Amino acid sequence: MTLNDSTVFVELAPFRIEPRFVERVWGWKDLHPWYDRVAEKEPIGEVWLTGDDCCAATGPYAGKTLRSIFRERPEAMLGGGGASSSDSPLLIKVLFAREKLSVQVHPDDRLAQKYGEPRGKTECWYALASEPGAQVALGLKPGVTMDEIKAGIEGGTLEQSLNLLTVRAGDMMYVDAGTVHAIWPGSVLLETQQNCDLTYRMYDYGRGRELHIEKSLEATRLRTAAGKVLPKTLEDRTVLVDSPYFSVERIPVEVSRSSKSLQRANQDKPGLAYLFAAAGSGRLSSPSFGTVELPPCGIIAVPASSPLFSIQDMGELDLILITARTPGTVA
Repeated sequence: MTLNDSTVFVELAPFRIEPRFVERVWGWKDLHPWYDRVAEKEPIGEVWLTGDDCCAATGPYAGKTLRSIFRERPEAMLGGGGASSSDSPLLIKVLFAREKLSVQVHPDDRLAQKYGEPRGKTECWYALASEPGAQVALGLKPGVTMDEIKAGIEGGTLEQSLNLLTVRAGDMMYVDAGTVHAIWPGSVLLETQQNCDLTYRMYDYGRGRELHIEKSLEATRLRTAAGKVLPKTLEDRTVLVDSPYFSVERIPVEVSRSSKSLQRANQDKPGLAYLFAAAGSGRLSSPSFGTVELPPCGIIAVPASSPLFSIQDMGELDLILITARTPGTVA
């Protein structure tokens, strides 16, 4: 993941990213205890951890946006194999839903590019917390037809065609592009997705926001790979999901762990990764860059060219490792 390869890259040290709080009509007013934030006006539904307009909080690029860092240092951030593009491949968020989100669908790469966007939107949701009875709508019930979807949109009965899943803390749900879905209240979700904010709304409970009926129907696939993903326990980690675009893993840290040990045995090249503290706090340390603190619900970008470091558990750290992938490189 983050091995020193000075023959190829000029090193770029890991850096913490400032979250960006995004208003949504379906969000929360008070984000405590997750974040020290209370909405001043409209509720906050999304905390963007790696958005293009999020800023580095530490290191030589402190104060600069991720967009500018990726454009200035694409190879250092992404590695030689990922630097054909000069933008961030992943968007990571924490979602706080007080009301139902719209019933929606995201385009795949082909459809997004048809309409002038660089990529589509495959994503996953990891449940950081949930209340009893929390649910999400993920995919369509078996046998549902496109005609039934159209009728459900027109008649306001689309929910009857949706496949409902109960959500418990620790669940991982995969949402590949083309899946009709909706997030309902009752859970706090860590969302990892392709860096694309294209959402085609099918139905929005009369909230008056724009709908995208024709594009949503064009994007919809009746059968997808969406659903709950069973964790895969390995000797040194738990793999929560492996997709063509990203992997998400829980990494145990017993006092301290080296960055070299974060790389999988079959991963031959360093690449971009992120470290997220789902609970507790940590600290990255290295003779090359000193220390970088990882607070609860904070995130650190680990560039492909990062020097070696150690990560320490500063108290009840639940560490999530999110690795960007190039399609076709799933381990």
